[in-house]
Amino acid sequence: MTTQVDRPAGPAYRILGPIEVGGGGRRQLRVPPGRQQIVLGALLLEANRLVSIDKLIDVLWYDSPPATARTQVQICVSTLRNNLAKIGMEGAILTRSPGYLLQVAEDELDAELFAKLVGEANELAKQQRPAEAAQLLRQAIGLWRGPALSGTASRTLQAKAAQLDENRLSAIETCLDLELQLGQHHQLIGEISVLVNDYPLRERLRSQLMLALYRSGRQAEALDTYRAGRELLIDQLGLEPSNELRDLEAAVLAGDTSLLIGEPPAAASTAPQITPLQLPADTGDFTGRGELIEEAGELLLGGSEPGDHRATRVVVMVGKPGIGKSALAVHVAHRLRDPHFPDGQLYCDLGGTGEQPMEPGDVLSRFIRALGVPGSAIPESVDERAAVYRSLLARKKMLVVLDDAAAESQVRALLPGSPSCAVIVTSRSRLTGLAGANMLELDVLDPDQSLQLLVHVMGQKRVSDEPAAAEALIRLVGGLPLALRIVAARLAARPRWSLAWMMERLADERRRLDELAHGEMMVRASLALTYNGLAPDARRLLRLLSSLDGMSYPVWTAAALLDEDYFHAADLLELLVDAQMLEVADLDLNGSPRYKFHEIIRLFAREQLEERESTEDRRAALARVAGGWLAIADEAHRKIYGGDFTVLHGTAPRWQPSPTYVGKVLSDPLNWLEAEHFNLCSAVSLTADAGLHEPCWDLAVTLVSLFESRCYFENWERTHHKALGATRAAGNQRGTAALLCSLGSLYLSRAQPAAAEEVLAPALGTFEQLGDPHGLAMTERNLAWLDRQRGNTTDAAGRYRQALENFSRAGDLIGQAHVLTGMARLEMDAGAHTDAGTHLREALAMCHEVGSSRVEVQVRYLLSGLLVLQGRYAEADRLLAGLLDTVRAAHDLVGEARILHRLGTISTGLGRPDEAEHLLRSALAVREKSMDFGGVEEVRIELARLLGARSATAGLPA
Repeated sequence: MTTQVDRPAGPAYRILGPIEVGGGGRRQLRVPPGRQQIVLGALLLEANRLVSIDKLIDVLWYDSPPATARTQVQICVSTLRNNLAKIGMEGAILTRSPGYLLQVAEDELDAELFAKLVGEANELAKQQRPAEAAQLLRQAIGLWRGPALSGTASRTLQAKAAQLDENRLSAIETCLDLELQLGQHHQLIGEISVLVNDYPLRERLRSQLMLALYRSGRQAEALDTYRAGRELLIDQLGLEPSNELRDLEAAVLAGDTSLLIGEPPAAASTAPQITPLQLPADTGDFTGRGELIEEAGELLLGGSEPGDHRATRVVVMVGKPGIGKSALAVHVAHRLRDPHFPDGQLYCDLGGTGEQPMEPGDVLSRFIRALGVPGSAIPESVDERAAVYRSLLARKKMLVVLDDAAAESQVRALLPGSPSCAVIVTSRSRLTGLAGANMLELDVLDPDQSLQLLVHVMGQKRVSDEPAAAEALIRLVGGLPLALRIVAARLAARPRWSLAWMMERLADERRRLDELAHGEMMVRASLALTYNGLAPDARRLLRLLSSLDGMSYPVWTAAALLDEDYFHAADLLELLVDAQMLEVADLDLNGSPRYKFHEIIRLFAREQLEERESTEDRRAALARVAGGWLAIADEAHRKIYGGDFTVLHGTAPRWQPSPTYVGKVLSDPLNWLEAEHFNLCSAVSLTADAGLHEPCWDLAVTLVSLFESRCYFENWERTHHKALGATRAAGNQRGTAALLCSLGSLYLSRAQPAAAEEVLAPALGTFEQLGDPHGLAMTERNLAWLDRQRGNTTDAAGRYRQALENFSRAGDLIGQAHVLTGMARLEMDAGAHTDAGTHLREALAMCHEVGSSRVEVQVRYLLSGLLVLQGRYAEADRLLAGLLDTVRAAHDLVGEARILHRLGTISTGLGRPDEAEHLLRSALAVREKSMDFGGVEEVRIELARLLGARSATAGLPA
């Protein structure tokens, strides 16, 4: 039985300790241990996200649920819902197929408040405001009342609770760093000592205690702290302390005075300020909505509530399809962008009315990339991405437009935490669950606004010549903006038609128009009128184009769908634009237009597709488009690697776009892959669903050129699993093996050896059975990499030799170069520097032979590291000449940071300390920008050594 007690104000839901509910003026609800507590914990961990009943069953009973499990879960949820209502929290738990959603407003869950405070503190720390950052972190740490979810008897929940507890420790360590930086070492010794006793294996805490003791004049105790930790690590783990801890011990032993004044200041970042400008073009003939525009401006700029700057201002524009929500949102955003939001504008079509709405995690990834963070630094979880996103927008003046949202859960993680930002959301639904959001309801245009729209599109004279007919047209379409634009566009395209004749045509469809007065049928009938007025080949193109899922389409896709001439397809697309059935989205990389659907029109066109096109014809059209993507992706891969190297291809036919087009868009092949990656991934999914297994797997593995270089690991995994479903259903052994081998590369890059082995073993068996030397070579190379990760150097060497032989049989020079670099790494680990150098130079020669600049960069970087190990700094310096420009041109921040760091090391070795300092500070700035915190520490340590050596040389006191 739940009980209610009084409690002071605070977050309404608390999981940072035992689970508690209430507070903030409400009575507290005590949830008894057992199933109710576990279900509530599971819902709170996924607050504002749907949790399926199956997942709740797993949380409660793991792998042995009773036969009545679903009923028991439903009873638990019903009891929780009733008890929450008793303390004034009615409606908190929503039932949504296939489970439940617990609505939690901002700052009502202590775990989310903790994450928010930590994010704000991190931003303050970056702004060199350590005292304020430390204060916020102390506030965040104070939310904890014990181990997270303590007393909850669920293995699944306890695993997630462990991650929360780890976040707390990380926040404590960061706070201690800041307070040490502020000179509070005397006051912190006791606190850190307790923490080191509680967590004796955490080296960061131990190093903080050593530093606090040393700064307090207790050098012997600092050294004793190190030695006690070293003995513990050796006894329990068989490991020596980290380099950082050993370096700190050496500095304490030497009485290093630089420890007393903190680290040298980090180099200021010279990287250009990222200002995303993502708004689509404004509507040139935008008409009406004057009052709504003014109201939206006041709400977004805070004019309606002077002085209230505590929360992000959110305006939700709501209305039925075709009412003009997106056009109004973009129009308002353009009006406000200057000077109110000088730091930029973010925009995303969330696809809420489509079959596959965008996931919040994918949108966050896109926004974080647009704000300058490379893919390798983007966290895996949605919550972590949201925290990074809020930190990046903190204290910025940015406008975010979220178009076509499906539900609150799709939007909530995309809201900035900064009061200086504003958000416009468009949706069919009233998103009442967004706390503090202002709703703007869009209605049809009034008669005056509708008439003005007709004038803008057709001209004043035609409307003035037939005023009664114009008014009748407006009444017939009910003032719906989309329907008005369709009618006006047809009249504008046919100057000999009178308005009375168009009115008569619409009147002939009166039965349909009567139905349109009831809602969405209005749009369908209006679209049907326009559709029926198109030429037969234009109608067919519209139908077939709707089978694709891309955000926008280049002209060649229309040519492929129809298997027609490129320019004839372009003319048909323009006819569809004139008829308002398509829109020009933007320009392709070669300067030609790209086209997109309004989502409602896409749905209408798909209805026509299913009625009028046979399954065979639809499948053939899709196969041609997939063949076109394959043809261009093949060429992109060849340009990047110098040929068809390190990739397996199938037997799917290619549909060849014009060589001139391909040559222009592939002037920068990675840029093309990046620009088209949504369409390319969509093509994998569509061909899988259509059973086109050969082009499906071929395209998926070819796209690894993009996924790997831009760290699109989620797309890599998603496309490959989708393609695996198609190849396995078709019994396509080679395609299945190629996908498994490629997934092995993904898992190895993620340091997931067990997952890699699980996919590589069957791939190897299939390629052996098929006698496929190229497939064998790629799988053996990956297995060698796996052996090296596990320390099985003898097995790795053997695998590499087999892979080298098979790559040679397949004629794959870059595959051979990859293997030679792997062998060189083994030899470098073993101290066989001469052999490693021989293999690396052989790999470099292969890269030169085929012109593979991407792999050449990797080989030259590795060879420079070997030369540094050998003390051959001048040779290493010459080897890296020009490499920095190459990685910068490719927008490779990770590569830029590594090369700057390596060049700094080389300059130190060559006795050029000023140049070394400049390079290391530049490397530090890039690492900080890309949020590579491990790399930041590496550069800082080397920079500290350099500055220390310079001080010693200058004769400064030790």
